Amino acid sequence: MQWTDEGIIIGTRRHGETSLIVELMTRDHGRHLGLVRGGRSRRQRPILQPGNTVTATWRARLHEHLGHYTVEPTVQRAATLMDTTAGLYGIQALAGMLRLLPERDPHPRVYEGLAVIVDLMDDPMVAGALIVRFELRLLDELGFGLDLERCAATGTNDNLGFVSPKTGRAVSLSAGESYRDRLLPLPRFLLEPASVMPGSTTELTEAFQLTSYFLDRHVFGPRGLKPPDARARLLALIERPTAAPAKA
Repeated sequence: MQWTDEGIIIGTRRHGETSLIVELMTRDHGRHLGLVRGGRSRRQRPILQPGNTVTATWRARLHEHLGHYTVEPTVQRAATLMDTTAGLYGIQALAGMLRLLPERDPHPRVYEGLAVIVDLMDDPMVAGALIVRFELRLLDELGFGLDLERCAATGTNDNLGFVSPKTGRAVSLSAGESYRDRLLPLPRFLLEPASVMPGSTTELTEAFQLTSYFLDRHVFGPRGLKPPDARARLLALIERPTAAPAKA
């Protein structure tokens, strides 16, 4: 069996003296592992770093085998990612979230989102805003998407300000005011196009609290898992007093 696809490296681990098992998020074949012979060589090491985009050819005798990769670099951005704390934590957090997806299950929308994020990770606020939107997309792909289009009580899309923790549906400010202590805040920037950034660290923290609640309820909790440590570190970085609001 053989296929060729574009992929972003999200992790590696040693295999034997000279090889690496490389974990890719590919466009058409999902999260997929394969062995790269000689992957620890001086020539291969700079290529096989998390965050880099490669063109990979996978070969195996049977579909269920680990198989072997041959890779060619397309975009080498790993050094840039590792140069900032936000980039370092961001790529690790994304890798941890991607491992929630079944291996070899295609998720082209998730890949497209990842491909955008990895080039915009140097600023904590930007990285955080992109990752929280990515988490919303991931929830949707896993079958637990939130309905933020219109108010669950009134059916309108005006002045949405809360999310029901029971249904994952948006609630307007007027309909939810009497129950605000039982509802989750809905940050306004999540209702805007992806280019709109949060206006404050508080707004971004509320967005992470929103995705955290539903990830814990539907994904981490039932699987007995904890969120990636890098995600918590990125959030702590965002919440530092020096973290300035990002510009759209």
